[in-house]
Amino acid sequence: MTELLRRNLENRELTRGTGKVSAFISIALGILAILAALCFLFPNLLTTPEFRPLYNAHLLRQLLILGIAIGFISGVISAFRNLNRRWGLSGMLLNALAALLASGQIEPVYHGRSVYAGLDYFVLTLLIAALIFIPMERFFAKYQEQKLLRTGWVTDLKYFMFSHIGLQLISFFTIIPAQIMFNHWLNPTWQQLVSSQPLVLQFIEILIVVDFFSYWIHRSMHKVPRLWRIHAVHHSSHHMDWLAASRVHVIEIITNRFVGYIPLLFMGFSPAATYAYLVFISFHAIFIHANVRFRFPGFRWVLATPEFHHWHHSSEKEALDINFAAFLPVYDVIFKTAHMPAHLPTRYGTTAETKVPEGFIGQFLYPLKRRKRKKKL
Repeated sequence: MTELLRRNLENRELTRGTGKVSAFISIALGILAILAALCFLFPNLLTTPEFRPLYNAHLLRQLLILGIAIGFISGVISAFRNLNRRWGLSGMLLNALAALLASGQIEPVYHGRSVYAGLDYFVLTLLIAALIFIPMERFFAKYQEQKLLRTGWVTDLKYFMFSHIGLQLISFFTIIPAQIMFNHWLNPTWQQLVSSQPLVLQFIEILIVVDFFSYWIHRSMHKVPRLWRIHAVHHSSHHMDWLAASRVHVIEIITNRFVGYIPLLFMGFSPAATYAYLVFISFHAIFIHANVRFRFPGFRWVLATPEFHHWHHSSEKEALDINFAAFLPVYDVIFKTAHMPAHLPTRYGTTAETKVPEGFIGQFLYPLKRRKRKKKL
């Protein structure tokens, strides 16, 4: 299936007026609508417990029906405008299946369950991110010639799905161990003092504290050979866009979240401030990888921007091992790793010395394999 998708849907231009754009919309909405309908049918297994109280079932049902209608109509348009009608027909069939699933029990009835998939989190995040960043990259593209369906997007979508659907699994390996290891060292008085501060102040403090730890973890990932093999997966994409942010090895995800959670645990920030931070970093990470030409003169030294992070991903000689901060470039300035010249980078990916394989499975196994040592002559 993966090879079929790569062969037919990677490195493809969605030319206007040929029915390809409408086919893409139809298939994308059809798949998302099927996943959303499944969340309604099996809410206890597929949805995230923390999000359930926020849902309005009636509103979500209307949005689902609207999405199915738009997807089906787009498929009809594609079938009439494109000589190769299979993509338009495929979109129509996907949306028809979504409509069939949505006609079932749609009002969610929740019961207590300790195991869940978090499919709703994946669907909502992917939909919102796509609606924001795809138009942004089309209208404000840094590289106009870069295709929406560029090489490697299928792999990156798999990473996006894993990092969102695997939310419970990741939490099990990060939050729970941190609480077990450090819970007896916590100071309730200090935590109460921190959590009573204004939310804006707590949010800023979280950025400062967590980014300090993140800076050194990130820098270590580049300097320690064994850690670099893990982090190299993230740098293996030769194209920067909103989906490239998701290409992160599971070991790196667990490491970053485990270490990042420790200061949050010790400081005792309020849940509202913590959730605000989590929402911010989710979309900020996507934004700084996006294919956009925004420069933000002056402000780019206050908060990490796409320009700042694109230089970190560049494989050009002047860009190696620079700009490690996730949010605050001041750390790179202090520790002398900042680099933001007047011109923009033009080449991305790893250098010739690091050859990361293509594909989700190959990249997962890459850092786990022993590196072959060259025989001395």
